[in-house]
Amino acid sequence: MQGLDPAQFLAKYWQREPLLLRAAVPGFTPPVSADELAGLAMEDAVESRIAECSGRADRATSWRLSHGPFDAGDFQRPHPWTLLVQRVDQLLDDVAQLRQLAEFIPRWRFDDVMVSYATDGGGIGPHYDLYDVFLLQGEGERTWRIGQRCNDATPLLPHKDLKLLARFDCHTEYTLRCGDVLYIPPGVAHWGISRGESTCFSLGFRAPRLADLLSHLTDACLETIDSNRLLEDPGRDLAGRCGEISPADIHTAREQVLRLLIDRADERWFGELITAADGVPLPEREVGQLLTHLRAGASARLAPGARVAWQMAGAELRVFANGLSCTAPMHMATWLGELCADNPVRTPGGEGAAAVLQFLLQQGVLDVE
Repeated sequence: MQGLDPAQFLAKYWQREPLLLRAAVPGFTPPVSADELAGLAMEDAVESRIAECSGRADRATSWRLSHGPFDAGDFQRPHPWTLLVQRVDQLLDDVAQLRQLAEFIPRWRFDDVMVSYATDGGGIGPHYDLYDVFLLQGEGERTWRIGQRCNDATPLLPHKDLKLLARFDCHTEYTLRCGDVLYIPPGVAHWGISRGESTCFSLGFRAPRLADLLSHLTDACLETIDSNRLLEDPGRDLAGRCGEISPADIHTAREQVLRLLIDRADERWFGELITAADGVPLPEREVGQLLTHLRAGASARLAPGARVAWQMAGAELRVFANGLSCTAPMHMATWLGELCADNPVRTPGGEGAAAVLQFLLQQGVLDVE
């Protein structure tokens, strides 16, 4: 993104403050039109919604949310409305290329590119999100109002489908034009209002829930610990009143449990959690056919929606795909980096590479061209 210093952005704005970048994508030509977006929303396999507001935005009764698939009649509405289509980057290669705009953020944090179309005055009301988002303006103009910090205790309107703020305190306002980008961190209230017809590309970055991290780490630890190992308390103080649990008892138990979590869990737990996805392993025959094509010179790239990551693990690498993992030789780091950057790759060479390639094919995360 033009005008963005990644190091300065991460130090000052990421998960801290909103940031407006004018002409961040110079000469930007939206890769999907409003009509094409409507066509996607008519497909059964595509997740889409329409939010329509028939009155004051601060009243729950004004808002109606409909879920796709839609037909042509659904796009003829008397009130301002917005169409939102999820995971368009997994449907259109040109939209997938937008992921490179924020390649300084780890790819495993990336969620999807949601594309929205709004009529004049359309929007989804004042709200806040639990993820980081870069809002790239496509066709037309859209005004974004930035409000207060929010959390789980922030009052919401009583709406069964939309999480709309009961109160919105506008701190600043920006009107975005084609190629402008607005970054909004988690928990910051915002409200987009279309000025005429407009489209917007939302690059969302999600983080795993701490509850899930703790659960997965605990499970990984339990796989390695001796089930007969007991709490130890040598050198304990004399017992006080009968039946009393002392602060020292609690401290001893907590320290031993935390030490187990830190020292005993295999480091695979994090990569397996963040790449977890619903997927069915490919049959051996199909894997064999794909391997033949690759060895004959075909290229491969990540399949749409594939969850792949890798990490340094001592003298080797560990590769993660769909919640599973395998080891890889250190010389494959560059190849894996190219693959995760959505670049086409050829069959990797060197000792141990064939097993890694077979693992990735088995998990169905590679498209062979």
